Amino acid sequence: MRLIRYLLSALLLYSGQASADCLTRGTGDMGIVIERADGSVQVLDRRAHKSLFRIEGLGDLSHASAVYSPDERYAYIFGRDGGLTRIDILCGSITHRIVQGGNSIGGAISQDGNLIAVSNYEPGGVKIFSASDLSLVADIPSTPVNSEKRSKTVGLVDATDQRFVFSLYDTGETWIVDMTDPANPAIQKHTQIGQLPYDGLITRDGRYYIAGLFGQDGLALLDLWHPEQGTRLILKDYGKGEQKLPVYKMPHLEGWAMAGNRAFLPGVGHHQVLVVERGEWNPVTKIPVHGQPVFVMARPDGRQIWVNFAFPDNDTIQVIDTESLQVIKTLKPGKGALHMEFAPRGEEVWISIRDKNELQVYDTRSLELIHTLPAANPSGIFFTSRAHTTGL
Repeated sequence: MRLIRYLLSALLLYSGQASADCLTRGTGDMGIVIERADGSVQVLDRRAHKSLFRIEGLGDLSHASAVYSPDERYAYIFGRDGGLTRIDILCGSITHRIVQGGNSIGGAISQDGNLIAVSNYEPGGVKIFSASDLSLVADIPSTPVNSEKRSKTVGLVDATDQRFVFSLYDTGETWIVDMTDPANPAIQKHTQIGQLPYDGLITRDGRYYIAGLFGQDGLALLDLWHPEQGTRLILKDYGKGEQKLPVYKMPHLEGWAMAGNRAFLPGVGHHQVLVVERGEWNPVTKIPVHGQPVFVMARPDGRQIWVNFAFPDNDTIQVIDTESLQVIKTLKPGKGALHMEFAPRGEEVWISIRDKNELQVYDTRSLELIHTLPAANPSGIFFTSRAHTTGL
């Protein structure tokens, strides 16, 4: 028996796990929340509604996002300061950390889970790393703007067939990078897609990549089944000739909702959610809402859309019924209602309330608050179910 215990201890040490500190459990009901002001994250037990660990030392998390390894054990945190951090959510610890750029704006994990891509404002371009040890695999500089500067890269997502897709803000481009052969990335460049693409999304089936355009009306759409057809402008008349409000915060395209055959999009500079038919991408209607939408998110079954808003209306959440296209509930959770995350089957939604230093959990059937948890200036909430979803 003593020999067996010794061998087990040696095996755990060899694998880099601290047996006394690490949890032995499944990860399917876990997640993290970013504590943006403190450079820390909390590891969450979603079903028990409690915090398991607090991990510090992650740098500037003022615009942080995260992805998960396919086994849901490791989270990769993309910091605004160019930091890329790999954490072990069962041990509550940092396994690897690098600062790979000067100003970073999100990232993605490859279809097979072996590569991590990071999108950079400074120095521009995308860097791709090994998911196991964060060693550099590929450095893909963006198009030069002048002799001293390269274009910012935005809207980075993973796609099928071991590809990454992203847009170039300053030069109006969308690039597809095929990493089938990591030593020789194959890059397909689509130029003149529109003015100032500021973010991008990919539909959950991985077919369509859509870039939002800050410099003009409309959106740029690329069919990834037929990329040889190039991009096309959709919804090009939306907003044209109308009086827009000042834009306090640009909407996040990755939070745009797909429900059935319809997309629900935030109106940039409008108090509206735009409903669009997928396929031809023609507008159906505009739903009046409380303020300028930031995240427009669908419950996993597509029956509800939850919307939060930019300052000064960021104390409000509205719920839209996708059948009637009506607002059915207006919630007032508090100032700084920044991010929302649904349980994988949609029975709950978690909302970060920055100015209250707490997370709020709502039952999506009753639309009532059922739990709160303390968190220091919380922002993004990321559950491990994202590990199995394209574009998240």
